[in-house]
Amino acid sequence: MNPKLSHDLVGIEALLQRTLDHALEVLDRIDERPAALDPPPATRRPLPEHGPGFDAALDDFLTRWAPGFSGSAGPRYLGFVTGGATPAALAGDWLTSVYDQNPTAGIDSAAPDLERETIARLRELFGLSNAQQGVLVSGATMSNLVGLAIGREWLGEQCQSRVSISDDGVGMLPPIRVLSGAPHSSIYKALSVLGIGRRAVQKVPTLKEREAVDVDALEAALERFEGEPVIVVANSGTVNTVDFDALQAIAELRSRYPFWLHVDAAFGAFAALSPEHAPLVRGLDAADSICIDLHKWLNVPYDAAVQFSRRRDLQVRVFQNSSAYLGVPGDNPDFVHLTPENSRRLRALSTWFTLAAYGRDGHAQIVQTNIALAHRLGRLIAEQPGLTLLAPTRLNVVCFTLAQQPSEERINAYVRAVRDLGDVFVTTTVYAGTWGVRAAFCNWRTSECDVDRTFDSLVRALGSVQ
Repeated sequence: MNPKLSHDLVGIEALLQRTLDHALEVLDRIDERPAALDPPPATRRPLPEHGPGFDAALDDFLTRWAPGFSGSAGPRYLGFVTGGATPAALAGDWLTSVYDQNPTAGIDSAAPDLERETIARLRELFGLSNAQQGVLVSGATMSNLVGLAIGREWLGEQCQSRVSISDDGVGMLPPIRVLSGAPHSSIYKALSVLGIGRRAVQKVPTLKEREAVDVDALEAALERFEGEPVIVVANSGTVNTVDFDALQAIAELRSRYPFWLHVDAAFGAFAALSPEHAPLVRGLDAADSICIDLHKWLNVPYDAAVQFSRRRDLQVRVFQNSSAYLGVPGDNPDFVHLTPENSRRLRALSTWFTLAAYGRDGHAQIVQTNIALAHRLGRLIAEQPGLTLLAPTRLNVVCFTLAQQPSEERINAYVRAVRDLGDVFVTTTVYAGTWGVRAAFCNWRTSECDVDRTFDSLVRALGSVQ
């Protein structure tokens, strides 16, 4: 054994203790770390010929890399839609590496059954029926890709000759139509990977001053296809304004028109945990496939999402991995037959821990608190002369802009100015043709004090773009 590796093995307790000490220091001072920063210039170093061991490697990391890391785990990282990591989820993530399970097949470990229990608990959390069978994937993009891949296979099933796309290829299908009101960018990416193509998306008009699809316009589009099977991508929480399509009304259209209903509920699905907002996701269970992200509002570490589908048979057809040592998929297929991955982390463990530790009530409180805080910031912005809301604050995202001349250049300069103050991180967007800013509340740590500190930074940064 390499002497440095042997040294670290013998001293594993001290190695982990030093790691723990550093981790505790980071968490204890997360409030002092800049929410985001302009990354310093990076100077790469070559691979060492003779490794110096863990202590030297940690010293190198602490000197060269740690100072450039953002406070994305903290309470005022409001850019993109980013959660943190609850204490139980963090511990679960550490144990994921300690046990280092590959839940590919069920012949050597209980790890796949832990993932199945985790999925069942998530199904309960979101109020889904047992008809929705799930699997853990790396994020919303992969969840959307898997759901659309199953939908693509369904399209082949609708052909008179019952084409198997998984065997014969997407070229056996006529041009595929994908209808959606306000699809997320990851939908386009998934369609590109699947060989369907970004141009397959046909945008359907949305309701006036909304991002929710006009169901009448969707029906008119379906009617024009005269019974041609298509894919409909519905939204449960758009990225700009957290708007929701009328899922029940869309699902009812299937009695007259053939389509695969995929619902992108990356973070909007968590509305189910707020009694006031749960009606927004009514009808989610009727979907053929569902995308829900977990490293957003469930507050588990990257990377984790869940993908649900009613057609596990088609999912196995697409993703089965034929090999003598993996076995033939049966009624309860191993996960290797359900996603593009063969090897996969036991990412379910962090989710299992946070659900086991805090239950429905604990996570419902996170959701409801974040919603209240977003509305608080929305009210403050509405009363600030230099800023204006671009849309009502519907759930946990505040979409706003500069009151004067919100050009691309000025908005980007404003967001950089906010970032450089260090207190909060927000991201740019374009809504209804206007450049603006998004502040997304997902972190379990965020409090009213953080909202006040955020608003103060937003106001102070106005001076840089006057």
